[in-house]
Amino acid sequence: MSLLTDILATKRTEVAELRAKPRTSAPRERFDIVRTLRRPPEAPLRLIAEVKLRSPSAGSLSRALTPGARAVAYAEAGASMVSVLCDARYFDGSWSDLAACRAHLDDAGRSVPLLAKEYVIDERQIEEAADRGADAILLIARIVTRARLAELARAARATGIEPLIEVLDENELEAALEARARVVGVNARDLDTLVMDPARAARVLAAIPRDVVAAHLSGLRSGADVARLARDRADAALIGEALMRQDDPRPLLSSMVRDAI
Repeated sequence: MSLLTDILATKRTEVAELRAKPRTSAPRERFDIVRTLRRPPEAPLRLIAEVKLRSPSAGSLSRALTPGARAVAYAEAGASMVSVLCDARYFDGSWSDLAACRAHLDDAGRSVPLLAKEYVIDERQIEEAADRGADAILLIARIVTRARLAELARAARATGIEPLIEVLDENELEAALEARARVVGVNARDLDTLVMDPARAARVLAAIPRDVVAAHLSGLRSGADVARLARDRADAALIGEALMRQDDPRPLLSSMVRDAI
């Protein structure tokens, strides 16, 4: 099986377990993700910093900071949003990590929204993300049908969180727009092969309508990478492994923020 097929098989089991658990909702005001990530003319690129303890491609990453402490460090360094991996088996993440990031940011007085990053195939995952403090949730176009993607996007909005729909190519972009996506992320990495294709990502980003927030996902490692992307169509960019290799991510992220103009 491909990695993605294996992940989805695991996810179906996890969803069944999650459905058996009661919700623990705590109403809270959500951040406006579209407003947070939209980049006005001449404004800097918005940076999304990721909490990811491990990845299938990179292996184990820094654990010098807890997820909550790392989220605060990202906020201190200028991140516009924090992304939190919630998958346990392949990324060593958890829903508890998401809740910890929300609690630490709130305690530190940092008004930074959270993106729950999961392989979402069921509405119960969306509910859990909302209950644990997410303001947005990742929906991956390639792992569900077009009709199901639209259903999940509607469910996210009904729950009060913004769907950030991840696409790989123009066909998936079409599906995201059919689902009325207001935020679209283009993954430079193919989830099946884990191969990076920056040229394809740039082409798809350029095709995103101007009234939709465009985010670049994966592959940015330096301030120079951020500066190059800032000259193109993207409103926002996600920085993951480069920051997660740093025990203290603040110096690198601060420099990336400065280069995002």
